[in-house]
Amino acid sequence: MRRVLDIQKQLLPDLTDVLKKRYTILHHIFVSGVVGRRTLAAHLGMTERVLRAEVDFLKEQGFVETDTAGMKISEAGRKLLEDLEPIAKQLFGLTDLEERLRERFGLRHVTVVPGDWDRSLSAKRELGRAGAMALRKYVSKDDVIAVTGGSTLAEVARFLAPSPHMKGNLFVPARGGLGESVELQANTIASTMAQKTGGQYRLLFVPDHLGEEAYQSLMQEPNIREIVDLIRKARIVVHGIGEAIVMAKRRKVDQRTIETLMEKGALAEAFGYYFDRNGNVVHKMPTVGLRLEDIGQIETVIAVAGGTSKGEAIAAVMRFGCNDVLVTDEAAAIEMLRHS
Repeated sequence: MRRVLDIQKQLLPDLTDVLKKRYTILHHIFVSGVVGRRTLAAHLGMTERVLRAEVDFLKEQGFVETDTAGMKISEAGRKLLEDLEPIAKQLFGLTDLEERLRERFGLRHVTVVPGDWDRSLSAKRELGRAGAMALRKYVSKDDVIAVTGGSTLAEVARFLAPSPHMKGNLFVPARGGLGESVELQANTIASTMAQKTGGQYRLLFVPDHLGEEAYQSLMQEPNIREIVDLIRKARIVVHGIGEAIVMAKRRKVDQRTIETLMEKGALAEAFGYYFDRNGNVVHKMPTVGLRLEDIGQIETVIAVAGGTSKGEAIAAVMRFGCNDVLVTDEAAAIEMLRHS
C-alpha cells in the first residue's frame, strides 16, 4: 500500500492532493453530524466557492446529503470513509506515527487521529469516536469495564452505541470522583456508557480525594467494599491522562501539595497517581477504587488522551508501562516522540 501511494505521489501528485482534500471534507462532515457550508469553509480554511464545487461533486456521487439544516454524510459516504481510512492514514503520515509510538513505548496497539484536541472541535469528536472503536474492539461478552472521569472519556461515551456483544457488560467507575463537575464524574460516564450500549452499571459515591482516616473508615463499609472488589475485577480499563498541576488544581488540592508536586517534577496524572517525566510515581492521593497494583493485573488498559499540551504527560504515563492500547491525536503524538 505504501509503495503504491509513493509511486502515485511521484507520477500523479495532483490526484493525491485531490484525494486528501475530498477525504478531509467528507471526514469533517462526518464528525460534525450536520454542518453548514460557511462554517465548514471557515474551519477548513477554504473559500465557499471552492468548497461548494467539492461538495457538489460528493453529493453527485451520493456521499453527502443536504437539507435546510446543512450537510450530512450519507450511508454510502460512511462506508467510503471506512474503506479509505487505511489509505488516508498513509497519506497524512499517521500510520508512521502509530508504528513509532507502538515501538517506542512497547504498546499492543496505537491509534492516531488527525488534528489537535487543544485547537479543534473535530479532533475532539474524532478522538472520542476512535476511543469508542478501541473499546468495542477489545470488549467481550459479560466484561466488567472500569472507566475514569474527565472530558475525554465523556467524549468517548458520546460515540458508543447499542451493540449485541456489549449488552451484558457491566460499567463501573474506576475510582471515587465526587469532587468534579457532575457531567465529568466517572459515575456519570459509566452510567452513560451502559445506557448507550445496553449494558449495566454500578456507582461509587465517595469523594475524589480522602484523608487517610476517612479512607480507612470507608473501606470498612460493606457496600463500598463490595463495589471496590467488583471494580478491581475489571478486565478492561479505559482512562484519560491529565497534566499534573492542572489536575491537582481542578481537584482543589491544597497549595502545599501542589508545591510538593512541582518540586518532584510531576508532569502527569492518572488514577489519582502523579508521574514524573520518566514515568516514576512521585505522589499518590488516597482514593477509593483501582490501585496501580490492580491495574497491572488487568488484561487490557486503554488510554485515550490528546492535545499538544498533554503530549509530554501522555509520554510520562506510557513510560510507567501499565498501558496496552493508546488512542491519541496527531499533535500529542508528535509531542510524545519529541519528548521520548
